[in-house]
Amino acid sequence: MIYAISSTSRNKSVSVSDESQLLYEKIVDLSILRDRIERRLDIQTLRMKDIRSILSLSPLLLFLAIFVGNGLYHQAQGTEYAFYQLSAPVAIIPAIILAVLISRLRVNESIEKFISGCGHSNIMAMCLIFLLAGAFTAVNKATGGTEATIALGLQVIPESFLLPGIFIVAAFIATAMGTSMGTIAAVAPIALGVATSASLDPLWVAGAVLGGAIFGDNLSIISDTTIAATRSQGSEMKDKFKENAWIAIPAALVCIPIFYVLSGTTEVTAPSVENPWLALPYLLILIFAVAGVNVFIVLTLGILLSGGMAIAGGEYGFIQFGKDIYAGFTNMQEIFILSILIGGLGEIIRANGGFNAIRQFIEWFIQKANGKKSVAELGLGTFAALTNVCTANNTVAIVICGDVARDVAQKNDITPKRSASLLDIFACVIQGLLPYAAQVLLLGSLFKLNPIEIVTHNIYGVALAASAIITIFLRKRTA
Repeated sequence: MIYAISSTSRNKSVSVSDESQLLYEKIVDLSILRDRIERRLDIQTLRMKDIRSILSLSPLLLFLAIFVGNGLYHQAQGTEYAFYQLSAPVAIIPAIILAVLISRLRVNESIEKFISGCGHSNIMAMCLIFLLAGAFTAVNKATGGTEATIALGLQVIPESFLLPGIFIVAAFIATAMGTSMGTIAAVAPIALGVATSASLDPLWVAGAVLGGAIFGDNLSIISDTTIAATRSQGSEMKDKFKENAWIAIPAALVCIPIFYVLSGTTEVTAPSVENPWLALPYLLILIFAVAGVNVFIVLTLGILLSGGMAIAGGEYGFIQFGKDIYAGFTNMQEIFILSILIGGLGEIIRANGGFNAIRQFIEWFIQKANGKKSVAELGLGTFAALTNVCTANNTVAIVICGDVARDVAQKNDITPKRSASLLDIFACVIQGLLPYAAQVLLLGSLFKLNPIEIVTHNIYGVALAASAIITIFLRKRTA
């Protein structure tokens, strides 16, 4: 009897042990299943976030579709300045409305984000500098400073050095003025006259003017592209200038002998210089800028010096001085308004995670190359270039890329001056190679040439791109 009871107890004990083991295994299985479900849910959540991030970029794509699509349509119709029939600040309005409608935020919150983006300190600083740069250009043009500088430059250029001289003069003017459009508008008419009298190929002359204008626009400390790049990347202007010089100057030095060969044997009479001292403001603004003087001070001094010298000459009055300053302000209104609206749209997109999708793509691209800094730098440049292809405006492209580029640069130990330089260079390269860019269209109108033919003669644009890529992969980087 005792044995039977003992045997029964042992069997019950074994049975309970087996059941405990089975229960434990089921619990483990359930735990594994739960982990798998949670992981799948996390993946689905991430995918949904990625989809939302990509969707939040659609307003920007809408803006580009309206702006570029309108330009292509008018170009097909043979309209002059096809890509500027619809003003960019107007083309962006539907994109802003779409951004508010698809935002994950409430309407009031989205509008508040938009307003905060419009009033961002970097955007406001850019806009104020745009106004001062416009005033400086307008006052110098009205007082004869621009023509004096161009004529003075052409007088000291040997006849056999004509094409290189036009390139150098355009580069100097653009560097001092900080605007490629203003440089082309000022230099192109004189360069066209020189080309006609010297029997030079107008396509090569247009290419020299365009290359010089792009050189200065990219390198100038008071250029809107430099302002946008340095502000967005947190770099000092003088540091970005020095970083840029290592890339831009070698490219220019390569182009000069090519232009010299293309000049051949020519004879030309340079325009007379009645008041060479009117060129002084350009020289001083360049010296002050390179010396690292605050850009607001540099531009203000330039405006006052140009106007003051003309007033002292007795042929220019205070009232006209004020009118020319305001005319310079109004000349900048399109880029002024567009920069503000781009800042607001960008803030809505950022708040909805739109730029995260771009950042992830760039980071994926960099990771595929084992995180090499050279590849990261090339990725930043490519980002700016592709954005500029869509916008046909290098300043706007830099503003759009700014925040994402800064995050990627910090993550990959790229200095602010380096990232600012790369954004500016690659955006300017593309700007000089787009047949629908404003600079090319302006040259085509003044020279009565096909814009596509003009960009094929932009030697400097190709040289600058090559110099940038070579520098990325070969030059050592210092902090």
